Amino acid sequence: MNKYFTSILRICLIGILALSWNVNAQSDEDVLSTIYKTSLTNGQSYAWLDYLSNTIGGRLSGSTDAELAVNYTKAELEKLGLDKVWLQPVMVPKWVRGQKEKAYFKSLGTHNNVNICALGGSVATPNDGVKAKVVEVATYKDLEKLGEKNIKGKIVFINRSWKQELVNTFQAYGGCSVERYRGAAEAAKYGAVGTIVRSLSSRLDDYPHTGSMGYGDLPVDQRIPSAAISTNDAEKLSKALKKDNNLEFYLEMSCQQFDDVQSFNVIGEITGSKFPNEYIVVGGHLDSWDLGDGAHDDGAGVVQSMDVLRLLVESGIKPKRSIRVVLFMNEENGLRGGRKYAEVAKQKNEKHIFALESDAGGFTPRGFSFDCSDLMFSKIDAWRPLFKPYLIHYFEKGGSGADIGPLKNDDIVLAGLRPDSQRYFDHHHAANDTFEHVNKRELELGAATMTALVFLIDKYGTETISNETEIKD
Repeated sequence: MNKYFTSILRICLIGILALSWNVNAQSDEDVLSTIYKTSLTNGQSYAWLDYLSNTIGGRLSGSTDAELAVNYTKAELEKLGLDKVWLQPVMVPKWVRGQKEKAYFKSLGTHNNVNICALGGSVATPNDGVKAKVVEVATYKDLEKLGEKNIKGKIVFINRSWKQELVNTFQAYGGCSVERYRGAAEAAKYGAVGTIVRSLSSRLDDYPHTGSMGYGDLPVDQRIPSAAISTNDAEKLSKALKKDNNLEFYLEMSCQQFDDVQSFNVIGEITGSKFPNEYIVVGGHLDSWDLGDGAHDDGAGVVQSMDVLRLLVESGIKPKRSIRVVLFMNEENGLRGGRKYAEVAKQKNEKHIFALESDAGGFTPRGFSFDCSDLMFSKIDAWRPLFKPYLIHYFEKGGSGADIGPLKNDDIVLAGLRPDSQRYFDHHHAANDTFEHVNKRELELGAATMTALVFLIDKYGTETISNETEIKD
């Protein structure tokens, strides 16, 4: 019997060694072909996303659903047979939306219901709501020109339109997001009783888009409620104000801010065979807003990152360096997870050479942006022809991702997956960020593209690779 099992073990070891040899002997083109084929024919990301979106749902930091997502993804990573899977504790804010918001305005004898949602972190209105006249501005900087006499006791409507001429939709979004974040704090200084901010969306529709806002050092008793209004209703309100600048707007919200609660980053690792103390990170953020199910933002990035490790294993690739998937908690309203991961890495003196984040939706991948030296970018850009058969052409220097940003130093290379972004802000932070708007094939192409880059980084290293002694087989 012992001889039988010894023979079986020997056969298995020979098979493993043969698989490893075959992968090592393959060209980079062949390895990438295997990765893409495996993802498109045997991908796991779409099934994982289905569960996150349709069984768990929106995963706002501090919520029960966020806790369920932590437990689910940890269990799924454990099924992959990784070398390590663990939870990293992190304290996160707990903000609750409460009852569905209500809003309307009356003008020239007409009652107009409008679609709004509270911005994340906003205080509530009084129980009977807020009703006041409206003053419209294009940006919060216009408030200074109007002064307190034209603002006090009114609701400020910040109607900053999306710049449709900008092909880079993230650039357009960035140009408007300051109004959402700072609008209420600035309006409160002039005695406003509330703010309404035009949703940061590239199209006209009835979906209000939430997002994080802040009051800075404004005392609690001076804070005013702040809500996003759908783009269709922003247009309607603006037109009505031109005809009747005495119209009254009613706003009712019941959101609450509670004490911080404990949550977790979810981390899985394949330990490197030669450089176990050099780390490559791939990740997305596990939390989402609560209006939809967070399929694009950022369920897609979460499951793609998980699938990177699975695809490496399935493709027979044994990494030389330790590769971690990190599912960050609390990107949306605090970035606590990203900061905690970087803090612990620094405390442990861990050497991170590369970090890749997916947080731009599950649409067709176009390439990557890189935050690195010119020398390192030249090295990476030489790999572009390997991606050309998959229509991946975008290799540019630029930003990476919010959660991996705290890892930045002079040595690490940071990168962000860049999918086609033209439809992303149709769904971003809104109730239509749901599973049915994610295409299976596009999602799996993104997972394969991330895996391919991680494979190349692991194989060839970066300019920061030291003379660390390799572990002998």
